[in-house]
Amino acid sequence: MNKLFFSILFLFAIGLKGYSQEDNDKPDGSRLEALKIAYLTKKLNLTPDEAKRFWPIYNSYATEIREAKMEQRKNKSSEIDTEDKILRIRKKYNSEFSNAISADKVNTFFRSEKDFGNYVQKELMERRQLRQQLNKQRLRQ
Repeated sequence: MNKLFFSILFLFAIGLKGYSQEDNDKPDGSRLEALKIAYLTKKLNLTPDEAKRFWPIYNSYATEIREAKMEQRKNKSSEIDTEDKILRIRKKYNSEFSNAISADKVNTFFRSEKDFGNYVQKELMERRQLRQQLNKQRLRQ
């Protein structure tokens, strides 16, 4: 069931690829962020009231995480310093999320966020391997 859900999400994202590339050839991560939000929505199963409180906090959290990663790329900061900064952001938002949703759902959020990242990495690796296999087959022909 999970694989089917992810497959549908990725097929949807691939379908949107043509539209986003017409506007801008530089990837901005918005498709991946939309997939992540859909995934988190499914995993957290928030009530309407929880969602109203959670998503504005999540948006601030995601912005801070994104800025920390962009700063690392821009300044070529050490990986350890960046991971430390991200951990401080996560700890800060842990208490903010706890004011909006239950502690169990906060834990589910952080776990699901990590699971989504792992899934995306695995999917990208599999696609890269598939592309390499296809290229090898084309060269043989």
